[in-house]
Order: sequence, then C-alpha cells, then structure tokens
Amino acid sequence: MHKVIYDTDPGVDDAMALLFLHRHPDIDLIGITTVFGNASIDTTTRNALFLKREWGISAPVARGASQTIDPDRQDIGWPTFIHGDDGLGNIGVPETIDLPEDGRSAHRFIIDTVRAHPGEVTLVAVGRMTNLALALREDPDIIGLVRQVVVMGGAFDVSGNVTPAAEANIHGDPEAADLVFTAPWKVVIVGLDVTMKTMMTRDFLAEMAASGRADIKLLANVSQFYIDFYKDRAGREGMAVHDSCAGVYVVAPELFATRSGGVRVVCGGIADGQTIQKAEDRHFGPSAWDGLPSQLVCTDVQPEGVLNVIRAALVDGKRL
Repeated sequence: MHKVIYDTDPGVDDAMALLFLHRHPDIDLIGITTVFGNASIDTTTRNALFLKREWGISAPVARGASQTIDPDRQDIGWPTFIHGDDGLGNIGVPETIDLPEDGRSAHRFIIDTVRAHPGEVTLVAVGRMTNLALALREDPDIIGLVRQVVVMGGAFDVSGNVTPAAEANIHGDPEAADLVFTAPWKVVIVGLDVTMKTMMTRDFLAEMAASGRADIKLLANVSQFYIDFYKDRAGREGMAVHDSCAGVYVVAPELFATRSGGVRVVCGGIADGQTIQKAEDRHFGPSAWDGLPSQLVCTDVQPEGVLNVIRAALVDGKRL
C-alpha cells in the first residue's frame, strides 16, 4: 500500500488524478495539499474541498502557498482559458464549501505527516513545487524520511507548453523546483515528454461515465471544457492526462521508460523554468552541476497501458 500526499492545484486534470488516487486499491490517500497555479489558492483550495465532498474522500485538505518562494517574482495570471473561470471547467462550483480545512499550512502538514510515517509517504506533486520547497526549508531532515517524490512537470527532450523552454508547473516557481530536484531524496519527474503522448479521448471518457458511477459522471462534466481547449488550440482529439500519469507511475512504473542524472532548473532569463538533466556518464569542469543527486526523468511511456490502469481504478476500483 502506497501512502500518498497529493500536492495539487485543481485544475481539471488534477481532478482526474485525485479520483484515481482515491479509487486505486493500492493507494492510501492520506492528505491533499493545495497550491496556487491553475487558479488562486482560494479557488484551488475550494475546488479540493468540493471534490472531497462530492467524491466522499476522507483525506484532510491543507491550504498551501499563494505565491512563489521568491516574493519578487511576478505571476503571469490564471489559465482560465484552459481550466475555466472556476478552475473546474466552468461547471458552477459553489463559492463556498461547508467542509473544514486542516488547521496547518500545507508545508507543515507535509512535515508532520512524513514524520508520523517515516519511510512510507510518497509525495505526488502536480502543481508548482512551492509547498515542497517550503517544507524542505523548514525541516530539511524530512529528505531522509520521504519514500519518494513523484512530480508532474518539466520538459526535457520536447518543447515546453508556456514558453518554448518551459512547462507550466516548473515555470510557475522555478526556484522552488530547483530546490526540490537538487535535494538528495528520490525524485521521479513525469513531464511533457510522456504526458503529451498520453491522450484520453472524449469517447474514452464517455465510455467510463457510461458505467453509471456518479463520480465519473462529474469528472466527465468537469473535463469537457478542457477537451474543447485541446481541440480548439492544439487540434488534438482528446486531453492529455498530465497529472494522472504521475499517479499511475506510483502503482505501475513499468509503463514508463526513465533515465537518471542530476536535474537543474533555469531561474531567470529567456529560458526561465527550463529543466535540464545532466547525463550520468558526462563529466564537466567545476560548476553548479557537481555533486547533484541522481534523479529519474521519464522519457517514454506506454499510453494505452496508462489509460487502462486509470480506467480499471476509476470504473471498478481495482488494479489492472
């Protein structure tokens, strides 16, 4: 059983990953921490509470960061054209949800929970890395207590999606991501190299919703705006299940090809947010690349296998 804290900024694809983590029988979802990104922290936290209520999720929700770790960074605004004004596809989420938040900040919740379950907790982080970076700054000893960190973010051998160089989650707080990737804990980065190969069509989603499950029907409703974005802006017949790929990696890593090496993030300039991996067998002169921990970057994926794992969990609540 994988104990998981889900660090998220719901967000449409975040919602699918949340339902996956909730439904998969090998995952014990023990916490949801929110971060700003797809929407403001008020909206992402409200959305997490809404999905918790609608889907009967028992895990507590802890409110996280509302700005980057570098306070001088200027935010680029919310991607409402992708996720809608409410962050969940303009389905009309209520302004307030009558559920309590956990009293701790997200990074404090992460620290306390990791310390309560040493060696057991996987952090699945699918938004900006701000909460994780704040946890590392406050209590760096958790590095040795976390089982692994699975990140949805980055672009290594493909173009970015907010600039030619950068993927959105990393671009949103590059300093935080660089801190997370250079810490000596086990990190797996599930980036655009694989998520853009893993497309779920409208028909696939409709077929799952036809099972009659109310939770999947809500997910299908939430996802329509997102699917329309991919069709209108990218000419794709379906949506990339970015965040669910990170969830699937936790239970089925064999569906992904990886390579290892140190990872850094460009902070500033025209390539702000770019993720770069140093190959294990390359050696350079003295530089900021020396002494980095080796992290895993996903370079290829079996898309049908990932979609089948998602379907089995969402429809039947079982492993494939």
